[in-house]
Amino acid sequence: VVEDLVGDLLNLNRSLLVNNFFPVLQPAIGVGSAFEGWSPRENDVVYRLLIPMKPPRGHAFHLELGSAGEMLARGSCIRVELECTCMGGWLVEDMLCFLHRPKEELRRNQSPSLLRTLCTGSYLDVEKTALWFHHFVRSAWVVVPGSHHYDLRVHPSSRSCKLQLTRTNASRRTLVIEMMFGVQQDDSDIFLSSENTEAIFTPSTMWSQSCAVAEVKFFKHMARQVPDNSFHLKCLQLCARTLMGTGFSTYALKTAVMHLLTTTPLSGWRRRDFLLRL
Repeated sequence: VVEDLVGDLLNLNRSLLVNNFFPVLQPAIGVGSAFEGWSPRENDVVYRLLIPMKPPRGHAFHLELGSAGEMLARGSCIRVELECTCMGGWLVEDMLCFLHRPKEELRRNQSPSLLRTLCTGSYLDVEKTALWFHHFVRSAWVVVPGSHHYDLRVHPSSRSCKLQLTRTNASRRTLVIEMMFGVQQDDSDIFLSSENTEAIFTPSTMWSQSCAVAEVKFFKHMARQVPDNSFHLKCLQLCARTLMGTGFSTYALKTAVMHLLTTTPLSGWRRRDFLLRL
């Protein structure tokens, strides 16, 4: 249900904004504990999805990674650059070239470039991107297929889009969805992501390097390798639930379990080994 609703929302975004120069949103990828199968809060699940972005026509994204030597670069940026769309004097896809057409002509006849809407200087701004998508969701929700089955509430968030959807029927079941934005690093499963960092202050042009997509693929791969009665996800869920409120990072816990899954025999994750693994 979550992926269908978000998919319909993104399809609508692409169709309605086809003549504008906002990031082109790709199909969302489910990430985090809910999609990895070990959410610590079974009755209070947050479904997190990463929305990959590609540059609009006439633009290019250049990823500038943070300090060398860090396992995951935290102070990374996405530089936006205009590209020439002239082709022998003809317009490409009925588009005026931002680089070589007069500014007055561009102002009169074409939507503004991404540099003028969601960037600060030459860099894609996380907070402007999130706010743009917030406004889109609020205005477009009523025409999303199936939206009449839910009451929508958009929660404030400077670096993502958080939705609370409550069924309009007697069950009043609630879904909490958090959508983050990211740009893929080359052809890898690593993205520069808008997800929140642990830093006290993060500039709005800073994006975090994230392995969330690689991690969800890791757990799907392991699900095909472990014995049928493997309890590795239940073990992770139980430990995460026990440590809630202690300040211990659930991400550190997940990393430890991922390490154990790659360094210990998978046959050792049967139920009889539960206490040993703990």
